[in-house]
Amino acid sequence: MQLSKDFERFRDGLPRPLESYVLTTYGIDLTSVYGGLRVKNPFGKASGQLSLARHQVERDAASGLGFVVLKTVIAQDRRGEQTMREWAIPETRMLVEPICGRSGERGWTVTWKGRGWFDSFAAYLELFHQALTAAEDAAMQVAPSVKYHLPTPKENFWKEDEYTFTTQALLEVWKRHRGEQVMPLEKDFSPTLAGSERAAEQAKILEWLGTVPRLVHRAAPGQVHVGLKIFNALFEDEFQLRMLDAVEAAPPGEERADFLAYANRLFDPAKQFEGKVGVAYGGPDLSGRNLAGLERFLALESDGREPGRVRERLPVSATGDIHSGRIAAEYLVRGASSFQMHTIFQLPDSEFTMRAGNKTDKALHQILFHPQDGFLVWLLDLGERFGLKGAQNVAETAAWCRDQWDKIIEPLSQ
Repeated sequence: MQLSKDFERFRDGLPRPLESYVLTTYGIDLTSVYGGLRVKNPFGKASGQLSLARHQVERDAASGLGFVVLKTVIAQDRRGEQTMREWAIPETRMLVEPICGRSGERGWTVTWKGRGWFDSFAAYLELFHQALTAAEDAAMQVAPSVKYHLPTPKENFWKEDEYTFTTQALLEVWKRHRGEQVMPLEKDFSPTLAGSERAAEQAKILEWLGTVPRLVHRAAPGQVHVGLKIFNALFEDEFQLRMLDAVEAAPPGEERADFLAYANRLFDPAKQFEGKVGVAYGGPDLSGRNLAGLERFLALESDGREPGRVRERLPVSATGDIHSGRIAAEYLVRGASSFQMHTIFQLPDSEFTMRAGNKTDKALHQILFHPQDGFLVWLLDLGERFGLKGAQNVAETAAWCRDQWDKIIEPLSQ
């Protein structure tokens, strides 16, 4: 089998250009979309401590990632004040450890105390500039991640100046590199937010989801694609569906997000790490909840619960326990057109087959070419089962899966 041969053949280095090789050899077009922009392949690095320095972005660009989301910066107003400054905590230590899900499936999780960008806002703008510079020749996309003010249940105001100042400052850097091209930007609803008093009321969370896109769009009309990184709330799963529905159902225009990132890590309010009680975690339970939520949401859409209602579906960038091509494909058939990874880049070398290269090289080799769990074998199987056209790219396949969900769910579950 060609995949088995290539998996062994590329243990010492991936083919370049990667996307051309895959298209020529397997007839699979890896191009997709993230944040309204074309990406050469759908695999990216999620915001975190692995995307806070220039050398990290340079390495990812050289290895062939499709996109990188930078570490989350805490928004500030023109006076330098930050209402969410309690999230500006530096990482002191990270712990990579095995984890066993409720189903018995084993996986990995990374634990750390840090939250958002801890350095100055000026330093973040410089990082954004350096990242765009490093990514340009490799045709890799780069997006900032921002934590703007979110009012508590006791507050009835929004610090709009944080939205205006921070967004416009980031856009100025973007324009120096990309001109008038629309800038993708993720609004981070972090997993630690789930354990905060800010997220104690469902009505307030729904207010956030409805207000944030409008404030970002107003800061730079027509110049920013706003992505909401939905968090896993501590409420029942039904509320996850309410959040998805609220974002999808927003009226077209400035009040509607442009894409979704779904969904970041779970939060355990009782778990302790280095003296801190309440930390986020990943692993099989995370992908299990995320996939089940997207599946239920698609099922509700296909049921036609609101006859005559037609709405344009938002692109989804999946994140959460994407440690193999199989998990990425599971997100794909639930409508995700790009995949953000994090923990996989910190796994020990013993978890990879590739002998050479850095963790990004090894992750791409494993995710794409593994003959059983690789993304390519799953796409080939999807094409054979449902007669998909070879020229269809990943974004088009994701859209097809969403449109045909009621027809493919049963065969895929067998």
